[in-house]
Amino acid sequence: MATYKTRAQFVADDLRRRILGGEFKGGTQLRQDALAKDYDVSRIPVREALLTLEAEGLVEFHAHRGAFTTELSVAKIRELFDLRVLLETYVLRHAIAGLTEADLKKAEDILLKYDEALNTGGEIDNWSEYNFAFHQALYAPAELPETLALISQLNTKSDRYIRMQLLYTQEIEKAEKEHHGLLELARQGEADRACGLLRTHIQEACEGIVTLLEERAKQAEEL
Repeated sequence: MATYKTRAQFVADDLRRRILGGEFKGGTQLRQDALAKDYDVSRIPVREALLTLEAEGLVEFHAHRGAFTTELSVAKIRELFDLRVLLETYVLRHAIAGLTEADLKKAEDILLKYDEALNTGGEIDNWSEYNFAFHQALYAPAELPETLALISQLNTKSDRYIRMQLLYTQEIEKAEKEHHGLLELARQGEADRACGLLRTHIQEACEGIVTLLEERAKQAEEL
């Protein structure tokens, strides 16, 4: 079992490098048989490696079709995160006045679990879920169900990018600090400052991801 794990990690590391370097374009099918032959391993470590990369947001599985590389479009990332800024600041502004102690306690409990997962490097596939659950706890009192449904869709589409940002830009501590700051401003009823911090939080996450992709693309061109 240890051997498989070592081989799976090797395959995951190399595939990650090749995907982020642009060798595998977005939407490319990753055939397990071909990869197993390429890396001279069985399909088991390849499958484990693909599941690791799925948790990191670089690979997605399509029913009955197998694994594909995620579309990593800068234009798409910017559009998704711009929409998040518009809708999430709008909802937060409406929510803050109605936040109860129970709402704040729920948000804080989620945040503590999120902190633990980030700090230990565990539950990578749940990072974006914790992220959205925390934000959702702050937004719920707005009582704007249609807007919250749109925000949920946007977060589902951007969750792979959120995981990438946390994993590869070394900004976990910054993200944690901003989340705690957001919670405290919401607790104090500081709507303007809270919305300003939320806007910056989302925009800087977007720029971190874009910079990462541009750097990787440049490195690939230089090889």
